[in-house]
Amino acid sequence: MEKPVLVFKVGTASITTQNGEPDEALIASFARQIAQLFHEYNVVIVSSGAVGTGKKYIKKYGGKIVERKAAAAIGNPILISKYANAFAPYKIPIAQSLCERQHFSNRQQFQQLLLTYQELWNNGIIPIANENDVVSNYELKFSDNDELATLIAVGFGAKFLLIGTSVQGLLDVDGNLVKEIKQFDDEVLGYATHEKSSSGLGGMRSKLTFARLATSLGTNVVIFGAREEDGLIKAEMGIAGTVCKAKKTSPNERKKWLAGGGVASGRIKIDKGAHLALSNQKSLLAVGVEKILSPFEKGEIVEIMASSKMPVAVAIAKLSSAALEMRFKERNLEVAHVDDIVVF
Repeated sequence: MEKPVLVFKVGTASITTQNGEPDEALIASFARQIAQLFHEYNVVIVSSGAVGTGKKYIKKYGGKIVERKAAAAIGNPILISKYANAFAPYKIPIAQSLCERQHFSNRQQFQQLLLTYQELWNNGIIPIANENDVVSNYELKFSDNDELATLIAVGFGAKFLLIGTSVQGLLDVDGNLVKEIKQFDDEVLGYATHEKSSSGLGGMRSKLTFARLATSLGTNVVIFGAREEDGLIKAEMGIAGTVCKAKKTSPNERKKWLAGGGVASGRIKIDKGAHLALSNQKSLLAVGVEKILSPFEKGEIVEIMASSKMPVAVAIAKLSSAALEMRFKERNLEVAHVDDIVVF
């Protein structure tokens, strides 16, 4: 791709009014700002708001899964029409992209998605992505649109992932803006609560989790206030919100897919020595595995946990959890080869 990729994600609480209607003035502001960046970047918009827009049409809406699916089916075309109208003055066409988890977990399907986006970009069109709630399997749903935006950003090697929120960014215990995150340690994670807006699925903890993944694979992340004047442009410049700078890394495309798209089947916990070995680009050996947290089969993707509450790596298992359990502490037994491991 000749131009770098910029992914802009905006949440339900930011893009809809109190009565659930899409905020047309805000969408027009996004369009104006994106039009200024359009010639410099291949842009993807990941927009929440479909369920919030459509739920008023569902009698006695209570938030059940089937009601959310129906609300999304109603809300998606309404939301897309608002975006189309907002971009029309700049002569920028938009396209709807309804994604499912399997489009990222299956590498061939992911490559088809990338080719489609490239064709849209080649024709000056901005794809607007959202989850295909109507048919998505509940067990394979995205946790929220923060995850969808991150998978697109990581998989497409985006330069920027800009996450628009209803607050100005990450706030510390005194309510002050954390302008930059250099390390996702326990102190930083402690600033984020598990609270979420009444209209959305995600929260600040979700945003930090996926910012950590994106930055570890070379994408700059900025969490900023979507309603701040020219906030999107300021975020791209690094002068608004909470800036999370990308680490210097050059993972190959397969590893990017593994980290960003693969659906993990199992989880294991490793000791400090194994964690250090992985950080030094070594394979994972059985002697470093402390515990099997959830079962997996040979060839499946496994999340690797250490002392952190979040995964420190993902890998493709060379043997099943049952086989590993029988051969714990066996010397030189590879659980995962270095070429099949991505360390965050």
